[in-house]
Amino acid sequence: MREQPDPIDTLPDDVAAAAFRRLVRHLRHRHDAQNIELMGLAGFCRNCLSDWIIDAGFDGDKAAARELIHGMPMDEWKATHQSEATREQIEAMAASLHKNAADLR
Repeated sequence: MREQPDPIDTLPDDVAAAAFRRLVRHLRHRHDAQNIELMGLAGFCRNCLSDWIIDAGFDGDKAAARELIHGMPMDEWKATHQSEATREQIEAMAASLHKNAADLR
């Protein structure tokens, strides 16, 4: 049986790019949503988005990609927005990452 193409791949690039930019701006605004919480719930976070833009061909290095997604250098973001992870958050992240076993590229 032939696998059907994913309908998301039919989305025009300009529409997909606009949605991606809106997502990044939303995450910049909602810095109260900690990366560890995003990882625990959805299995990805701002740092994952940084890695994904590198995978997609971003010309900068990891630090530049993280600055692009976070809207500021990573050290500054950590100092102003990141709190210490709790044991529960770490456990939730580990369980969520287990669900990511299949790479969804």
